[in-house]
Amino acid sequence: MSWSPNGSHIATGSHDETIRIWDAETGAVVGEALKGHTGSVTSVVYSPDGRRIVSGSDDRTIRMWDAETGAAVGQPLEEHNDSVWSVGYSPDGRHITSGAEDGMIRIWDAGIGAAVSRSLAGHIERVNSVAYSPDGRHIVSGSDDMTIRIWDTETGLAVGQPLKGHDGYVWSVAYSPDGRHIISGSGDKTIRIWDAETGDEVGKPLEGHTDLVSSVAYSPDGRYITSGSYDGAIRIWDAETGAAVGKPLEGHTSLVKCIAYSPDGLRISSGSYDNTIRIWDTETGDAVGTHLEGHTGDVLSVNCSPDGRHIVSGSSDKTIRIWDADTGGAVGKPLEGHTNDVRSVAYSPDGWYIAACFDDKAIRIWGVDTGAAVGEPLEGHADSVTSVAYSPDGRRIISGSFDRTIRIWDAETGAAVGQPLQGHTDRLRSVAFSPDGRYIISGSDDAAIRIWDAETGAAVGKPLEGHGGGINSVAYSPDGHHIISGCDDCTVRIWNAETGVAIGMPLEGHTKGVWQVTYSPSGQYIASGSEDGAIRIWDAMTGTLVGEPLEGHTDYVYAVAYSANGQYIVSGSRDNTIRVWGAFPRVSSQPSSYYSLIHPNFRARPDPDGWVRDLEGGLLYWVPPDCRGGLHSPALLTFPPTSRGRTVVLDFEGFAFGTSWAQIFNNPQS
Repeated sequence: MSWSPNGSHIATGSHDETIRIWDAETGAVVGEALKGHTGSVTSVVYSPDGRRIVSGSDDRTIRMWDAETGAAVGQPLEEHNDSVWSVGYSPDGRHITSGAEDGMIRIWDAGIGAAVSRSLAGHIERVNSVAYSPDGRHIVSGSDDMTIRIWDTETGLAVGQPLKGHDGYVWSVAYSPDGRHIISGSGDKTIRIWDAETGDEVGKPLEGHTDLVSSVAYSPDGRYITSGSYDGAIRIWDAETGAAVGKPLEGHTSLVKCIAYSPDGLRISSGSYDNTIRIWDTETGDAVGTHLEGHTGDVLSVNCSPDGRHIVSGSSDKTIRIWDADTGGAVGKPLEGHTNDVRSVAYSPDGWYIAACFDDKAIRIWGVDTGAAVGEPLEGHADSVTSVAYSPDGRRIISGSFDRTIRIWDAETGAAVGQPLQGHTDRLRSVAFSPDGRYIISGSDDAAIRIWDAETGAAVGKPLEGHGGGINSVAYSPDGHHIISGCDDCTVRIWNAETGVAIGMPLEGHTKGVWQVTYSPSGQYIASGSEDGAIRIWDAMTGTLVGEPLEGHTDYVYAVAYSANGQYIVSGSRDNTIRVWGAFPRVSSQPSSYYSLIHPNFRARPDPDGWVRDLEGGLLYWVPPDCRGGLHSPALLTFPPTSRGRTVVLDFEGFAFGTSWAQIFNNPQS
C-alpha cells in the first residue's frame, strides 16, 4: 500500500494479482486494475515524483507502471529466484530495491530496469521488508531470520552487525524521517526502536498487540509510530516515549496486513484480509468515510441491502438516501418528495425495492435501480406510520402506526390484506416478521409486546409484559426461537418466542432509553442503540456485554442494523450522521464447536417425559418437571421458570452421550 506524493491517490496490491488505484478523498476506484502479474501482488510503492508505481509479486518479478495511464513501463525486472516480498524507491527516484523469499536484496536502476551490482547477501531466510534511509545512503531490511540488517547502497556491503532482539520473524521495517532511528515490527507481537547509527535498541519494546505486527510506519513529522497487526487493530505510539496514544483503531474484521501515512500525516490507510482498505483520521482516530454525512435532520432509520453493498437511511429531513457500504459515498440522488419525517425504511428480500413510512400516514415503495416511486402510496392508517417490514418471501409488507394498529399489505398490488390488527392500547413503535413468515410481533407505548398470526391476523397468546416503559423496538432471532425488545426503561429483554416467558434478567448497561435492537445474522449477538448515544453488543446466549460500547455519535442513536454477512454494524443518530462499525467480536464464518454441539444436534424442547433428544431420537439428558418451563434452548435454562428467574448456561464441554456415554458408564475409573 502506498500514497501518491501529493496525497490524492492510494495504490494497493492484492492476492487477486492486480494493483488498484483509489481516490483518497472519495474512496472510489480510479481507472482499471493494473494487470500483468501472475501471482499475488505483495508490495507496491509510488515513485517520489508520483509518475510511476512499482510492484513486487509472488511471480518473482518487479513491474513498473505509469501511474496516470496504468500502462506497464518496460519489461518485468527478473533476477529473483523466488517470491518478491517488498519493494522500495530511493528518495531521488533513481533506484529501486527489492527483498525476496530467497533471502536476497537487489538494487535496480529505475531508468533502464537493470540490476545494479550483485545481490545484497546476508540474511539466511526470507526478506519481508526493505526501505531506504531518507538520504538514500542506506537500505534497512527485516527477515524471517529474526534480524534487521543495514546496507550501504554504494558498496552493497552490510553496515555493522545485524540488529538482534526480536523473538519472531521481522515483518516490517522503516526509517524515521530524520534517519536517526529504525523501527521494526515482528511476529513476537512487539515493535522495537533502534539507533540507526549504532544499531543499539532504544528503550523497551512497544507492547500491546495480541498477534504478530505486520506493518510499521513513522508519521511524516516523526512524532508518532503506527503499527498494524494480525489482531485486526492499528495502534499509534509516541515515538519519543513509546507510550500508546489513544485507543486502537478498530474496524477491520480480519488481520491488518499493511498501513501507510498520507504525506500530510493527517490520515492513515490500512489494508486487511477482510478485502477492504480503510482510511483513518489521525487526530480523532475515526475511520474516514464511515461517517455518512448528507442528511440535514435526525437519522431515524437505517437498513442494509441483502447483498451488503448498500445502506439505506431515512431522516427527519424528509429524504431517503442510499449509500455505498464500502466507500461511504452517496449512491444517486436523495429520494425526495415527502412532506414529513421518514420514520422507517426496509429493503425487500430481493433488494430491488425499498419500503418507507412517514408521518403523513402513508407507506411508499421505491425502485432501488431507478430511485422512482413504485405505484401509489399505501394509505389506510389514521396516524403517523412508525415501522415497516417485508415478509421473508417479499409478498407482504406490514406497518405499525400511532393509530394503535398493524396493517398487512400486498407488496405487489399495494392493496390492504384483511382487517387491521387491533389490541394495543397505545401507539405502535415497531413491527417485525418471524423468520418463517408465520408470525408478526409488535411493540407499543403500552409497554407490551404482542404476537400475531400472519395468516389470520389473530393474536397468539397473551401479551409479553415485563418492561417498565414504552417498547421502541422488537426483533426475532434468526432461528425464530427468541424475541428481543428495547424499551424506554433503558433495558433490553430476551423472550421465549414459543412460551412468551422472559429469559433471565433484563440486559442493563444503557443509561437512557433503548431505541433499536437487532440480532446478528448468526444469532450469537444482539446490538442495541440508545438515547445515551452508544451502541452496545450483547452475547445472545448469556446476556452479558461484549466489549466496550461503540461510541462516536454525539446524540441519540435511533437506528442500528447488521450487514447481511455480520461483518459490520450501521447506526443512525439524531446528530444527522450514519456510522459504520466493524462488528466485534469478529464474526467467524464457522460456528464455534460449542455452538455447533448444542444447536444443530439438539431438539429445542424436551419431550413430555422431560427428555431432550438428538435429531435421531437418542436420549441426551433429562429435565426435572419444575425446570421444563424454563428451558429456552438446549443450553439455556431459567430457574425458577419465571421472569424473575436466573439464567443458567449449561456447559456441554466434554459432554458425553450415545456410545460415548456408554463407554464412560462402563469405565470404573471414570
